[in-house]
Amino acid sequence: MLDTPVDSLYAWLGVAAVATAALGTAFGLPTAPPPDATAAANVVDRVAAAEPPAAAEVRLAADRATVGPRGVVLRSDAGVAHAPFAFDSVVAAVSHDQLVSVARGEPPSAAFGSSAAFADAVRTARTGDRAADAVSWSSASAGGPTATLFVAHVAWGDTEVTLVHVE
Repeated sequence: MLDTPVDSLYAWLGVAAVATAALGTAFGLPTAPPPDATAAANVVDRVAAAEPPAAAEVRLAADRATVGPRGVVLRSDAGVAHAPFAFDSVVAAVSHDQLVSVARGEPPSAAFGSSAAFADAVRTARTGDRAADAVSWSSASAGGPTATLFVAHVAWGDTEVTLVHVE
């Protein structure tokens, strides 16, 4: 009567396996929340809603970031977060050096020779954004897991645009 039934050995092995799996899952979970993409999108929306010229620069707690015409995506060890923009006038200034300069705060008149050249660059960037519908990921600086979001709402001639750049 005091013998251990054979079934209890299998029960103990099952409990040990479940406990090991639960511990592995708990240690594999991220220890921090994913980056706050909504806060980044809200900054872009506030600048886009302001009268030009308006600008903002925000440090993001993300290892990698990407911006497109529809929103921002941030990635870190804790996960990936996406948030859409509320305005359609957003253009990702990624592959055009002069637009990147304007997004970083330089006046369009200093970066471009004419308002027509500025309008052409914006039109080309906007067409590229819509065609690709995704922009390549920008890695954070070597100094740590942070990226910087640059936003500028500018107008020159007949062109009014909100430029966004991440580096």
